[in-house]
Amino acid sequence: MGIVAGLDSAPDFTRIVVCDTDTGAVLRQGYAPHPVDEAEGGGRAADVDPQAWLLSLGEAAGGGLLEGVQAIGVSAQQNALVPLDAQGATVRPALVGGDKRAQVAAADLVDALGGREAWAQAVGCVPQAAQPVTKLRWLARSEPENAARVAVLMQAHDWLVWQLLGRPVRRTTDRGGASGTGYWSAATGAYRSDLVELALGHQAMLPEVVGPADAAGTTPEGLLISAGTGETMAAAFGLGIGLGDAVVSLGASGSVMAVHPEALHDQSGMITSLADATGMHLPVVTTLNAVRTLRGTAELLGLPDLESLSELAMKSTPGAHGLVLLPYLEGERTPHLPHTAGTLAGLRRESMRPEHLARAAFEGMLCGLADALDVLRGRGVEVRRVFLLGAAAELPAVQAAAPALFGAQVVVPQPADYAAIGAARQAAWALGVSQGTLDPRTPPLWQGPAAQVLDPGEELAVGQAVRQQFVSVREQTHPGAFRP
Repeated sequence: MGIVAGLDSAPDFTRIVVCDTDTGAVLRQGYAPHPVDEAEGGGRAADVDPQAWLLSLGEAAGGGLLEGVQAIGVSAQQNALVPLDAQGATVRPALVGGDKRAQVAAADLVDALGGREAWAQAVGCVPQAAQPVTKLRWLARSEPENAARVAVLMQAHDWLVWQLLGRPVRRTTDRGGASGTGYWSAATGAYRSDLVELALGHQAMLPEVVGPADAAGTTPEGLLISAGTGETMAAAFGLGIGLGDAVVSLGASGSVMAVHPEALHDQSGMITSLADATGMHLPVVTTLNAVRTLRGTAELLGLPDLESLSELAMKSTPGAHGLVLLPYLEGERTPHLPHTAGTLAGLRRESMRPEHLARAAFEGMLCGLADALDVLRGRGVEVRRVFLLGAAAELPAVQAAAPALFGAQVVVPQPADYAAIGAARQAAWALGVSQGTLDPRTPPLWQGPAAQVLDPGEELAVGQAVRQQFVSVREQTHPGAFRP
């Protein structure tokens, strides 16, 4: 078939991979950071001019990188709201990331619709500060003149696809991107325009949701542009996960997602019901505390880095001599304890050693993520394999404890640009369908990632005992807070 490109516009950079359409082998790649607005004082801002994404894209694609490419797929940061006026110009800079300004707006929206359960039933998630629907509420309250000019709502990948196609009248998105907005339901496959009006104060035009294998259009030069999707969905597609697979991402906060054939309605709001890039569903459960737990413990113990913390933890044994850390350092979403703090339990003279605290930090973080996995399992989601992502997944203390605590085989893929690879795979799919060589229901089979595979083996019973120790302390400290 030829070659295709995947473009990932992340919060800080653009990465492009050029892949063989048949195997997925990466042939060429490009990278460029987003230009930083010095007026923002450097670093990542809550307001970003979308033109920065285009400048970065152009730089990453330099040197003939896209020569011979037949189709492009676009992945981009999720939750970036691009408000446009009736002429297609940006009303204000895009609102990106977990914008803390919108926290009050999130609570307002929850109350305005009648509570968390009402939102979970409507769109499969409870408004959070990062979501576009919440940013719309903030915009209406804080910048009413700008809000009144908003005529069209787009997200980062929608906007980039639209730009690549020459800003046509038709604007498109995909199920994955739409499912994170807070005004599209993965369960019904339809927008809730009433929620846009609830948040913004008036209606706005929303992009057409096209199918996973559909093309968004073709450039004047004949280059096919696929539907595009959000980074989470693109990374899952690039990893090639399917039914029975879950992905645990270890960032400062943590997330657990899994492929499931249907949308999950969770009245507690612990599950965010996203759609994936293939026509399936991608329920996600988030914890506020993951690697920040390890960093805090390293600082407390006077250690320079996480590698040193891991090395120290390996000198302890499973269960950390009875020391249990409930890692709710920033409050917690799973369980819903927004105003709590962390707890260190089981202090005895023999457990008060640095290596046991180090071990308890790793076990506490992983048990918190195992709780998130249990939320999905409790709703009938099958979990046979857990893909572990993030730099901390390489730490020996994580790899030693994770399989037994998760009760599943753990796969640690080698670091790669999985979101960009997923975008390229989507481009290959749309190209194949347009040429009549691929089925719109079946994506191209690409080679899986190189990975370490870790089995719980004989450690499973030990891991479950450690897990039970954690659960006991959690229930004693916060009785009834966690109901998977």
